Order: sequence, then C-alpha cells, then structure tokens
Amino acid sequence: MVGRIIEGDACVAEGADWLALREPRFAYALTQVGPLPLRRKTDGFAALLDAIVGQQVSTQSAAAIWARLEAAGLTEAAQVATATEDALRACGLSRQKIRYAHALAAARIDYPRLRQLPDAEVITTLTAVPGIGTWTAEIYAMFSLGRADVFAHGDLALQEAARRLFDLSERPKEKPMRALAKDWAPWRSVAARILWAYYRVSTAREGIR
Repeated sequence: MVGRIIEGDACVAEGADWLALREPRFAYALTQVGPLPLRRKTDGFAALLDAIVGQQVSTQSAAAIWARLEAAGLTEAAQVATATEDALRACGLSRQKIRYAHALAAARIDYPRLRQLPDAEVITTLTAVPGIGTWTAEIYAMFSLGRADVFAHGDLALQEAARRLFDLSERPKEKPMRALAKDWAPWRSVAARILWAYYRVSTAREGIR
C-alpha cells in the first residue's frame, strides 16, 4: 500500500507542524531554518542518474558534473547506454560511476510501476540494480516519488544534524539513526528536510542538492 504522497508545499508544512508538536527540538529547528524546501523532482531515469552522480561527492561537485552531463546530452537511458567511457569520464564520472550509469541504462526499470509500489518494494526494486544502494533508493523515493515516510538513515548530513540538534555525544550511525527516526513516522521525509535545513544553517554547508 502506498502511503501519503508529498505533492506540494502545503504537505511539507503539514508534516512540519505535526513534527513540531511532538518534538520540541524540531519546533526549535524550524525557527532557525525558515520555510522548508519542497525538493520534489520528476521521476524516471534522469532522477536516478542524478542521485548516482551525487553519491559520496560534495553538492557543488555533483551539480558541476550534472551540468556537464546535461550539456553533453547524456541524461537519458538511450544516450547513456551508447555513450563511451571516455565521453562519460569527460563529464566527471569516475570509472565506478560510469559502470553504474551503464548498468542503470540497461536495467529497464518500469518507472511508472514504481509509483504504485509500497516504499519497501521501491527500495528493494531499485537496490537490485548495481550502483543503487539504499541511500540512492531512499533519495529517489523521497524526492522523485514524494513518499512522506521515507528517511535516508545512512546520510552523513542527516546524522550530523541529528547530533547537533539532539545534543548527542556522537554522530549516530545508521542503526541508532533508525531507532531515533522511528518516532517521526508518518512524516520521516519531512523530518529529513528539517534536518538537512538545520545542517545548512549550523554548518554553513549544503547537505543535499
């Protein structure tokens, strides 16, 4: 069963209000960060390729690589499938990400069907493709499918923001982050937006594009 879908800013605001009522530290964070961004993106191949580009690089580097891919006309499956390694490397992709991009282009994912699958099945389907880990699948579910109750537990910026906001002794790894985020259902995707925004204001760095 597909749960709540974040369609617009009003949905984000509803989730933020719900979280602020239940967790005073979210209420405090919201006074510091201002209106939360919607961050909705279109779904499909390009969105997943963009998420792969963003793996383990800064937001600035990811944006620069993506701009070069767009300029080269290499953001759709058919184009990437026939692109040479040299062409993709010239855009800034590493050898590993070139392999992932080609694997994604060959995967023939049924993107419209993903819209009808429960969150867990979306993650399972996507992570079957080489190069798509849990983080990438969760980011796609949150921003391209608009799932309201998905959280990227392994995201370093979210973990660091949680450490700062909740005054934790150390940055929570994935397992304790899952335990902490459990109380934020059914709006964990909005909780992630709050934490990313708090990371930005508390570190002067962007945690997500």
